[in-house]
Amino acid sequence: MVRTVLVTGANRGLGLEFARQYLADGWRVHACCRRPDEARDLGALMNGSNGAVRRLDVRDGRAIRDLRRAIGDEAIDVLVNNAGIFGGRRQSVRDLDYAMWEETVRTNVLGPYRVAEALADRIEAGSMKTIANISSLMGSIAGNGSGGDHIYRTSKTALNMVTANLARDLAGRGIAVLAFHPGWARTDMGGPDAAVSPAESVAGMRRRIAAATPGRSGRFLDYDGRPLDW
Repeated sequence: MVRTVLVTGANRGLGLEFARQYLADGWRVHACCRRPDEARDLGALMNGSNGAVRRLDVRDGRAIRDLRRAIGDEAIDVLVNNAGIFGGRRQSVRDLDYAMWEETVRTNVLGPYRVAEALADRIEAGSMKTIANISSLMGSIAGNGSGGDHIYRTSKTALNMVTANLARDLAGRGIAVLAFHPGWARTDMGGPDAAVSPAESVAGMRRRIAAATPGRSGRFLDYDGRPLDW
């Protein structure tokens, strides 16, 4: 049986690595990004596969509805809500970009929720019934010992609450919802000096996704499976 995964923000970084690893294991991949025509690495990866590159801006409700129509009656085993932004440089108490804060919440919080809501029936129809939200340790209230980065931190904290809420609301449909800290990964956001390779990060998260059950839903995990404090 061929399983199906949908990955948002699949044009680079962790999203591209999710697409690469799932394709290598024989999955059908719906790889979503805002500008497919510019996503050369993703296009090359998906060329000749049984998957599809989908145009999706998670901030755009119409684009999400278009994606839902494009999926049709196909079951989705795993949804990886990976698309996200950091929120720019102006994130301090004395210099905070409020317009960017709103944009970051639309991308990092409302986007994953809208995609999950739109695809819930297709996920319920899948065999694994799992939603993985890519969060960050910077969203942990208990783990915040330094302050700063208000925009990014608050958006990921809100995403964690979305995860916890959806886990409860979708439990009756057999859908498991998890939030992941991918580690400090060597991506455009994490930078070249980060400690964890995208391949290692994604492989670890995939192992946790494969083991997800409704009884393990609503958790916040490191990529290596370690439980994290909210």
